[in-house]
Amino acid sequence: MSIGSASPAFTFVLIMGAVDFFGDTTYSGGASMNGPFLASLGAGAAVISVTAGLSEFLNYLTRGISGYLADKTGKYWRIAFVGYALNLIAVPAIALAGHWTLAAGLVLLQGIGRGMRKPIVEAMLSYATSQHGRGWVYGVHNALDAGGRTVGPLFIALLLFLHGQHRTGYVLLAIPCLLALASLTFARHQFPVPSRLEEHRSAPAKGFTPAYWLYMLAGACFAAGLMSFELIAYHLSRSGLATVYWVPLFLAFGTACGVMASLGLGKLYDRIGLPVILIAVVLTALFSPLVFLGGFYRALLGMAFWGIGQVTQDMLLKAVVAGVLPESRRNLAFGLFFAGYGSGWLLGSIATGLLYEQSRLALVIFAVAVQFASLPLFVIARRRQGAAGS
Repeated sequence: MSIGSASPAFTFVLIMGAVDFFGDTTYSGGASMNGPFLASLGAGAAVISVTAGLSEFLNYLTRGISGYLADKTGKYWRIAFVGYALNLIAVPAIALAGHWTLAAGLVLLQGIGRGMRKPIVEAMLSYATSQHGRGWVYGVHNALDAGGRTVGPLFIALLLFLHGQHRTGYVLLAIPCLLALASLTFARHQFPVPSRLEEHRSAPAKGFTPAYWLYMLAGACFAAGLMSFELIAYHLSRSGLATVYWVPLFLAFGTACGVMASLGLGKLYDRIGLPVILIAVVLTALFSPLVFLGGFYRALLGMAFWGIGQVTQDMLLKAVVAGVLPESRRNLAFGLFFAGYGSGWLLGSIATGLLYEQSRLALVIFAVAVQFASLPLFVIARRRQGAAGS
């Protein structure tokens, strides 16, 4: 389907996908360097893991605030613009950091910016799901998003292979940053009121149901075992498994696997629902033993399962939440859900960062256990959702 022949709703999905393609080229290009760069400025494993985890926590915590403000004021485009600007401009700004505290502060600022924009984008995309299906809409958007998460690290890997410096990489990422902001401006001009894209009501819930809260708890357990790439990059460098330019290639490989999985999993979710998420959780749980206990090739395979975890986080959980959205509170619903998810991420990041210094085996046991704990919660939530709808 070309853009010219696509429905307005699907055209909006593609344009916002382009925004996040350039945005994640910027953000993930920076993320592929953050761990080694922070280490070069004197930060250790615990500092790197906690910084990454706190950034994600602020990302998810800010979503609840951002979603509430968007629903309350109706100024969702304005809030989205501020979020994208903070999230993306902070990446090239890291080139100016002379101490790990300043670089870490900019990483935290990126998380706040992501949190401001994310629930608004997810809520706007939900207006296209009645025509094209929740799994497909979020799958297409995530494929474009993950494409950026692949291109960014590949670009950085090439730069480092050619003996470029981390600071040069941060500066060059200003280019996709500006392209993302330009694309966002175009989207705002073409679709000033995205809610008009919805052909019929697709959010029957009247409030926050028990199923919604159970899904949030399940997501938090899943998040606690899905580590940030900053800790993975630190491990790859410190253990000698990967040279400096191989580290971003590991991230590119993992996200590329996510790109290939997202469209198929999106369509499959629209057909069979919850079993797709359960399978994805089990596959994701395999990543930590392979990455932290294996050699080069096992670690590379582990990154493929980590990529599936990113798809679960960035696409499947959104599709689940879109099915239990309370009427007229979509931004807040997405924001609160991922605030709970981020709480699990922060606790997991603190635990894994501390465990890494003590025992990698204990780290792996923790990560696998908390992700498997999410499985019964997803099942119970789905039963509650079905009972409420019957």
